[in-house]
Amino acid sequence: MEIMNQEEAKAFLKKNNIRDAKGIEDALIKQYAPLIQAALEAEMDEALGYSKYDWRNKEGENSRNGHSKKTIQTSFGKAELDIPRDTNGEFEPVIVKKHERTMSIRIEDVIFSLYARGMSMRDINAQMHQIYGVDLSAESISRITDKVLPVAREWQERPLDEVYAIVYLDGIVFNVNQEGRVVKKTGYIIYGLTVNGMKEILGIWIGEAESSKFWMNALVNVKNRGVKDILIAAVDGLKGFIEAIGAVFPKTEVQKCVVHQIRTSTKFVSYKDLKQFCEDMKPIYHAPNEAAGLEALGAFEEKWGKKYAYAVKSWKDNWAALSTFYKYPEEIRRMIYTTNPIEGINRRLRKVTKTKGSFPSDDALFKLLYLVVMEMTKKWTMPVHNWGTVVQQLGIYFGERIEPYIQNA
Repeated sequence: MEIMNQEEAKAFLKKNNIRDAKGIEDALIKQYAPLIQAALEAEMDEALGYSKYDWRNKEGENSRNGHSKKTIQTSFGKAELDIPRDTNGEFEPVIVKKHERTMSIRIEDVIFSLYARGMSMRDINAQMHQIYGVDLSAESISRITDKVLPVAREWQERPLDEVYAIVYLDGIVFNVNQEGRVVKKTGYIIYGLTVNGMKEILGIWIGEAESSKFWMNALVNVKNRGVKDILIAAVDGLKGFIEAIGAVFPKTEVQKCVVHQIRTSTKFVSYKDLKQFCEDMKPIYHAPNEAAGLEALGAFEEKWGKKYAYAVKSWKDNWAALSTFYKYPEEIRRMIYTTNPIEGINRRLRKVTKTKGSFPSDDALFKLLYLVVMEMTKKWTMPVHNWGTVVQQLGIYFGERIEPYIQNA
């Protein structure tokens, strides 16, 4: 809204028959609430990709699903709003956040949220102009989002728990501008489960192409921030991973991702053999115990060893780390035999960053990954499914390494 001059203010008071401060508040909220409502509807248009009456341009499966009533407290008083809903339940308004009952619009917060969704500078400016009537240059948006860097770096160095039950380690490759040329950089991410079963991102590191040496540096950082022990680490097939973890956390049991192993095994298999080859691998990782798994591997080698020697050798060479999960009950097995939990996080990060051809700097990449992670972790308010059973089993297997922390949890 534009600021009124004295004559306009007098006309406003007369038009609305205002005689006291309460009257001013009521008159302002009558003007303010429709603006908020219009912004909500515009946000829904943007989220779905088509306006309310422009169904011909509808491309996705998601659609509007009515409204829900909500009362919020604004700077001008209480406002009654109709919050748009979508069929898939994916719409999350920026101007009036879910579960929020008090509203004070901060343009910076809106920009952070849009940036964390992977929107380009141009698209952020377009949306800010369309919904809020604000025009921002790419430089302005960059300056605003750069304000998060000191907070992100403080988060990156925050103290951590002394013990983590399970951690997952994985990296994503991005294009970053460095000294006038585009190079490949890896975003190293460590995702953990606390002894309470709560999900937590322990850190994000930007470095050169994925290597066991850099992973060891990340693990040293984690140790320096207070982590004394990690019970189980689930990792991909990177060479040297086990040695890197062992050098920093020697007691940690390492499980190599079975899904990665399957992909490695099938990489050079002829298409006509692929279906049967995969069927014959299943008894290995579906076996009830390690002895049965080894027996299944022997049968697999007997059938395919001559034709696909590398696939069989890969299983045998990595067996010590591939077979860790056999010793645990089904509830723990499901959690560690694959790195899928962190790959789910990585899919979200890729979705947000896929529109970026390259990042202007390591800081720009780190900033975006941090903001996306912060958006994700807002929903991590409950322990993972069936954690009560899992933690009891961990207590049996790891005894004094975890029991004191369970008792104090």
